Amino acid sequence: MATKAKKNPRLASGRKRARQNIALNAANTSLRSKYRTAVKNVEKAIVAGDKVKATELFAKAQSVLDSVADKGIFHKNKAARDKSRLSAKVKTLALAA
Repeated sequence: MATKAKKNPRLASGRKRARQNIALNAANTSLRSKYRTAVKNVEKAIVAGDKVKATELFAKAQSVLDSVADKGIFHKNKAARDKSRLSAKVKTLALAA
Protein backbone atom coordinates (compact mmCIF):
# COMPACT_ATOMS: atom_id res chain seq x y z
CA MET A 1 0.00 0.00 0.00
CA ALA A 2 1.64 3.24 -1.15
CA THR A 3 1.31 6.22 1.15
CA LYS A 4 1.71 9.85 0.23
CA ALA A 5 4.94 11.57 1.21
CA LYS A 6 4.12 13.66 4.23
CA LYS A 7 5.55 17.12 4.87
CA ASN A 8 7.91 17.46 7.77
CA PRO A 9 6.34 19.46 10.59
CA ARG A 10 8.10 22.73 11.34
CA LEU A 11 7.48 22.89 15.06
CA ALA A 12 9.37 20.67 17.48
CA SER A 13 6.09 19.58 19.06
CA GLY A 14 4.82 18.55 15.63
CA ARG A 15 7.98 16.57 14.91
CA LYS A 16 7.67 14.81 18.25
CA ARG A 17 4.01 14.04 17.57
CA ALA A 18 4.97 12.49 14.21
CA ARG A 19 7.54 10.26 15.96
CA GLN A 20 4.98 9.24 18.58
CA ASN A 21 2.39 8.45 15.91
CA ILE A 22 4.77 5.99 14.24
CA ALA A 23 5.36 4.15 17.54
CA LEU A 24 1.67 4.15 18.49
CA ASN A 25 0.67 2.93 15.04
CA ALA A 26 3.10 0.00 15.32
CA ALA A 27 1.81 -0.91 18.80
CA ASN A 28 -1.83 -0.72 17.70
CA THR A 29 -1.14 -2.82 14.60
CA SER A 30 0.51 -5.48 16.75
CA LEU A 31 -2.42 -5.59 19.17
CA ARG A 32 -4.95 -5.73 16.33
CA SER A 33 -3.05 -8.67 14.84
CA LYS A 34 -2.92 -10.43 18.22
CA TYR A 35 -6.71 -10.04 18.57
CA ARG A 36 -7.46 -11.42 15.12
CA THR A 37 -5.02 -14.31 15.54
CA ALA A 38 -6.65 -15.32 18.84
CA VAL A 39 -10.09 -15.38 17.20
CA LYS A 40 -8.78 -17.25 14.17
CA ASN A 41 -7.09 -19.93 16.31
CA VAL A 42 -10.32 -20.67 18.18
CA GLU A 43 -12.26 -20.88 14.91
CA LYS A 44 -9.68 -23.26 13.43
CA ALA A 45 -9.99 -25.56 16.45
CA ILE A 46 -13.79 -25.47 16.13
CA VAL A 47 -13.66 -26.38 12.42
CA ALA A 48 -11.23 -29.21 13.23
CA GLY A 49 -13.75 -30.47 15.82
CA ASP A 50 -11.21 -30.46 18.67
CA LYS A 51 -13.40 -29.68 21.69
CA VAL A 52 -10.58 -29.65 24.28
CA LYS A 53 -8.29 -27.40 22.23
CA ALA A 54 -11.14 -25.06 21.28
CA THR A 55 -12.15 -24.64 24.93
CA GLU A 56 -8.55 -24.00 25.97
CA LEU A 57 -7.92 -21.48 23.17
CA PHE A 58 -11.23 -19.74 23.87
CA ALA A 59 -10.22 -19.18 27.51
CA LYS A 60 -6.96 -17.55 26.35
CA ALA A 61 -8.71 -15.58 23.62
CA GLN A 62 -11.15 -14.03 26.09
CA SER A 63 -8.36 -12.27 27.98
CA VAL A 64 -6.76 -11.09 24.73
CA LEU A 65 -10.08 -9.75 23.44
CA ASP A 66 -10.78 -7.93 26.71
CA SER A 67 -7.32 -6.39 27.01
CA VAL A 68 -7.32 -5.14 23.41
CA ALA A 69 -10.82 -3.68 23.84
CA ASP A 70 -9.76 -1.96 27.09
CA LYS A 71 -6.95 -0.25 25.21
CA GLY A 72 -9.46 1.07 22.68
CA ILE A 73 -8.06 -0.75 19.65
CA PHE A 74 -11.48 -2.31 19.04
CA HIS A 75 -14.77 -1.19 20.56
CA LYS A 76 -15.85 -3.02 23.71
CA ASN A 77 -19.10 -4.08 22.03
CA LYS A 78 -17.16 -5.68 19.16
CA ALA A 79 -15.07 -7.67 21.63
CA ALA A 80 -18.21 -8.73 23.51
CA ARG A 81 -19.90 -9.73 20.25
CA ASP A 82 -16.89 -11.76 19.13
CA LYS A 83 -16.64 -13.49 22.51
CA SER A 84 -20.34 -14.29 22.45
CA ARG A 85 -20.19 -15.80 18.97
CA LEU A 86 -17.09 -17.85 19.76
CA SER A 87 -18.64 -19.04 23.01
CA ALA A 88 -21.77 -20.20 21.17
CA LYS A 89 -19.66 -22.08 18.62
CA VAL A 90 -17.59 -23.78 21.35
CA LYS A 91 -20.78 -24.76 23.21
CA THR A 92 -22.37 -26.31 20.12
CA LEU A 93 -19.12 -28.23 19.56
CA ALA A 94 -19.23 -29.49 23.16
CA LEU A 95 -22.90 -30.54 22.83
CA ALA A 96 -22.32 -32.30 19.53
CA ALA A 97 -19.55 -34.48 21.00
